[in-house]
Amino acid sequence: MKQNNSFVQFVLDQMQDAGSVSCKSMFGGHTVYCDKKIVALICNNQLFVKPTEQGRSVIGRVKEAPPYPGAKPCFLIQDRIDDKEWLCELIRKTAEELPLPKQKNKAKKGKSR
Repeated sequence: MKQNNSFVQFVLDQMQDAGSVSCKSMFGGHTVYCDKKIVALICNNQLFVKPTEQGRSVIGRVKEAPPYPGAKPCFLIQDRIDDKEWLCELIRKTAEELPLPKQKNKAKKGKSR
């Protein structure tokens, strides 16, 4: 399904006060970062937040669903995307709990003979 870029931009605008928020287009969807941590995915014009205990405490009654076939379930956010303050708190708390991504070694290793 084609991603609606206006939906992606709306979600990012709603999250802007959560921290340093950005996104990258990947595999037909978008990966959302907050403070360099992957916190959510936007797939098929739906917002999926990575599951964390702090996120669960913000949401309360959680609906979980996989963002794409074969993926682990995430928190599916539908009814409160318009609530900017609530969404920022959810993204902030989620980012706080998640670890920073591991650094990739970009240096090429020499071949041993």
